[in-house]
Amino acid sequence: MQLSLTLLVSALGYSAANPFAPKVSRNTAKGHMNAKLMRGATTIRKLDADEEQEVDLTGYSMKFEKCQFVKQYDSDEDGGDENSDTILNTKRFVIFRMCPDSSCSSCNYNYGEYIVDMDTYLEATLGYKAEVQEQYCETCNDCYEAAAEAAENEANGDDEAQDEEDENAAQCENIDVTSCYSECQNIENMEENGYMDASEYTECQQLENGGDDDGAVYYAGAMCASSGTRIKIGIFLDEDCSVYDESKDIENYMKNDDGYNMKLSYHLLKQTFADGECVASCLMEDEDQGDDDDKAAEVNEVCEELYEAAGKCESSHGFEQGIVSYDNYDNQVRNEELVCDFISSLKAGHYDQTGEIVVSGGRTTLGGGPATTGGQKFALTFFILGSVGLAGYAAMLHSQLTKGAKADLSRQGGAMA
Repeated sequence: MQLSLTLLVSALGYSAANPFAPKVSRNTAKGHMNAKLMRGATTIRKLDADEEQEVDLTGYSMKFEKCQFVKQYDSDEDGGDENSDTILNTKRFVIFRMCPDSSCSSCNYNYGEYIVDMDTYLEATLGYKAEVQEQYCETCNDCYEAAAEAAENEANGDDEAQDEEDENAAQCENIDVTSCYSECQNIENMEENGYMDASEYTECQQLENGGDDDGAVYYAGAMCASSGTRIKIGIFLDEDCSVYDESKDIENYMKNDDGYNMKLSYHLLKQTFADGECVASCLMEDEDQGDDDDKAAEVNEVCEELYEAAGKCESSHGFEQGIVSYDNYDNQVRNEELVCDFISSLKAGHYDQTGEIVVSGGRTTLGGGPATTGGQKFALTFFILGSVGLAGYAAMLHSQLTKGAKADLSRQGGAMA
């Protein structure tokens, strides 16, 4: 869905421990598996003069930057939901970057900055990560079975089988079969281990087994946490997941079909906001391409989808492949300054995690009930005490002046007598 620039203009003015976290290793099979992923990848054509121009993202990788809720006036003609007790509407945004190559830890030049609604971001990135995970576990399972078969053949002295195994060893060369098999088994048996996948609750939904004894109904949905550096699942009081209830823990309302309490696993969801790491490389590697330089490079569908849907801020960051160079983004170019200003306002901390406007960096918010800050209390107390002191001093001066005037008149009267 294309991000509305009108929405941007009007808006101006973690989690539980994860038992399924993969072991960190630079030696993974991702390079091999990426060639099989994202079968809907889009070709970036070498442009001729008469061809429609497209932005070439193949030299970039995508990096999560910040998540932010924003409460703003509902501009719908009907004034919003008639059953709602507020005229404010909560918008959910994610800011991300396109960084050159895979330099997501030092992405400070020749990058683009973008803003998109959270639902679009999570739908695209979770779909991509789920497919990466599926392919990873398929490869792991194949390698695990191959290793078991190799051990059996070696014990039996089967040389012909050994030659066949050597031919298929390349895809398993960088895989730690023991650790990956254990990890994938935990993922597959997540529910049996007492966990639910947090990624299944990113879309706002009613908690079927949730609710208190008073009959209240609660909803689960994705929200920003840790000053926007993370995304977690929270409890909300409305079907749009705009009224967050911070007094309740989501895991107290997670139950399976048998009524047993469950915990949330963020194994998949946390990969969409990896700190200092690339969420995805926009270049689709094709191991079948070989030395065929004439074959067009392909861009990952996740990068293309989010780029098309996002508001763009590129010129100020030196993005070499930016929209300024392409004719079919005239509207984006004209409004780029507005997008950049809006992104800056979200990054500057002008909103809290629920989307309320933060006033002067204090705790006071608009629309969520006023609260006096410590500085305001001190200033108010100082002015009150100062006013009382000045009033007392003025009264003392008035008393002294009045007594002095009466004494002078008495002395004048005696002299005249």
